[in-house]
Amino acid sequence: MRRNFLQTLAGSLLLGSAGGLAAPAWAGDEIKVVYHLADGNDQAEHALANIRNHLRAAPDTRIVVVALGEGIRFLLDGATERSGKPFSAAVTALAAQGVEFRVCNNTLSAHGVATSRVVPEATIVPAGVAEIAYLQAKQGYVYLRP
Repeated sequence: MRRNFLQTLAGSLLLGSAGGLAAPAWAGDEIKVVYHLADGNDQAEHALANIRNHLRAAPDTRIVVVALGEGIRFLLDGATERSGKPFSAAVTALAAQGVEFRVCNNTLSAHGVATSRVVPEATIVPAGVAEIAYLQAKQGYVYLRP
């Protein structure tokens, strides 16, 4: 099994006869990924970059971002990256590519954050951890925590 994995990996990294990369091993397969964000704006910056790269490599991937705890901060009106650039531009661009953003209502309640502060691209779900569990157990999503 390990040998097959290594052969597949090596094959996907080889240059094709036209000078480009060979098709990746996952080409044509439906991939669904849930990104779990719970650690604040620095994690969100890294995650959004990962998601952009992910979609460049595999544009048909279905991605759901579930934010809870300090991870909700980037999905609130007025949130900015370390550079001062608003997160809203990146969120809007990724949402236009089909990325879904979900925010934990338990966190909003615990932190006293009004639901009106959540950016319009995000959906509020009852519990972030329950949402992640559901996506993994019942919908076949792969879990990533950048």
